Amino acid sequence: MSLPRSNYDPRRVCVNPFPNVSLDKHKRSIGVYLAGALFAFACWTFWDAAILSRHARPPSDEPAYGVPVHVTFVDWVPGICSVLGFIIVNLIDKDRVRGDDAFSGDGGAVWRARLFLFIGFAFMAGGLAGSIALHVLKYYLHEYPEQFLYYGYANMSQNVCFMLSAVVLWLAQSSSSEYEYNLTL
Repeated sequence: MSLPRSNYDPRRVCVNPFPNVSLDKHKRSIGVYLAGALFAFACWTFWDAAILSRHARPPSDEPAYGVPVHVTFVDWVPGICSVLGFIIVNLIDKDRVRGDDAFSGDGGAVWRARLFLFIGFAFMAGGLAGSIALHVLKYYLHEYPEQFLYYGYANMSQNVCFMLSAVVLWLAQSSSSEYEYNLTL
């Protein structure tokens, strides 16, 4: 084993320890607000594409054929997966993932928390992969004009912003604060 025996804990899953971020009160608030701004920007970009799709006009060179593509329910599915992953990740107790919960003698609770964390990030990664695949298959391969490619770009940027928002919120909430009190008996 490459770790010194003093740092070795047989209950650990990963060799690298979970990062312990300590932010002061204002940086923590900034992280929460930044995560909210990223989430709002993600929603705004996709809603903008959906509204533009609803009110789209055909290209000026082919007005007889109509609008070639619209935002449909299939375009909403990656965002829904990412939001579910976002919710799952941020509902997990951070101390359970670390295994620091003093009141829980159940080793299975740590395992379940890590499993749910994995499932949440898998939902978000699936949403991002789905939005990339959707952009390539629905918008890019058909060589639509640039105004219609925006729908796919908006979908991808929505999912990237959801993932970044989840990570920023996770780091902001998992940091130790001077206003938290740890009571131990």
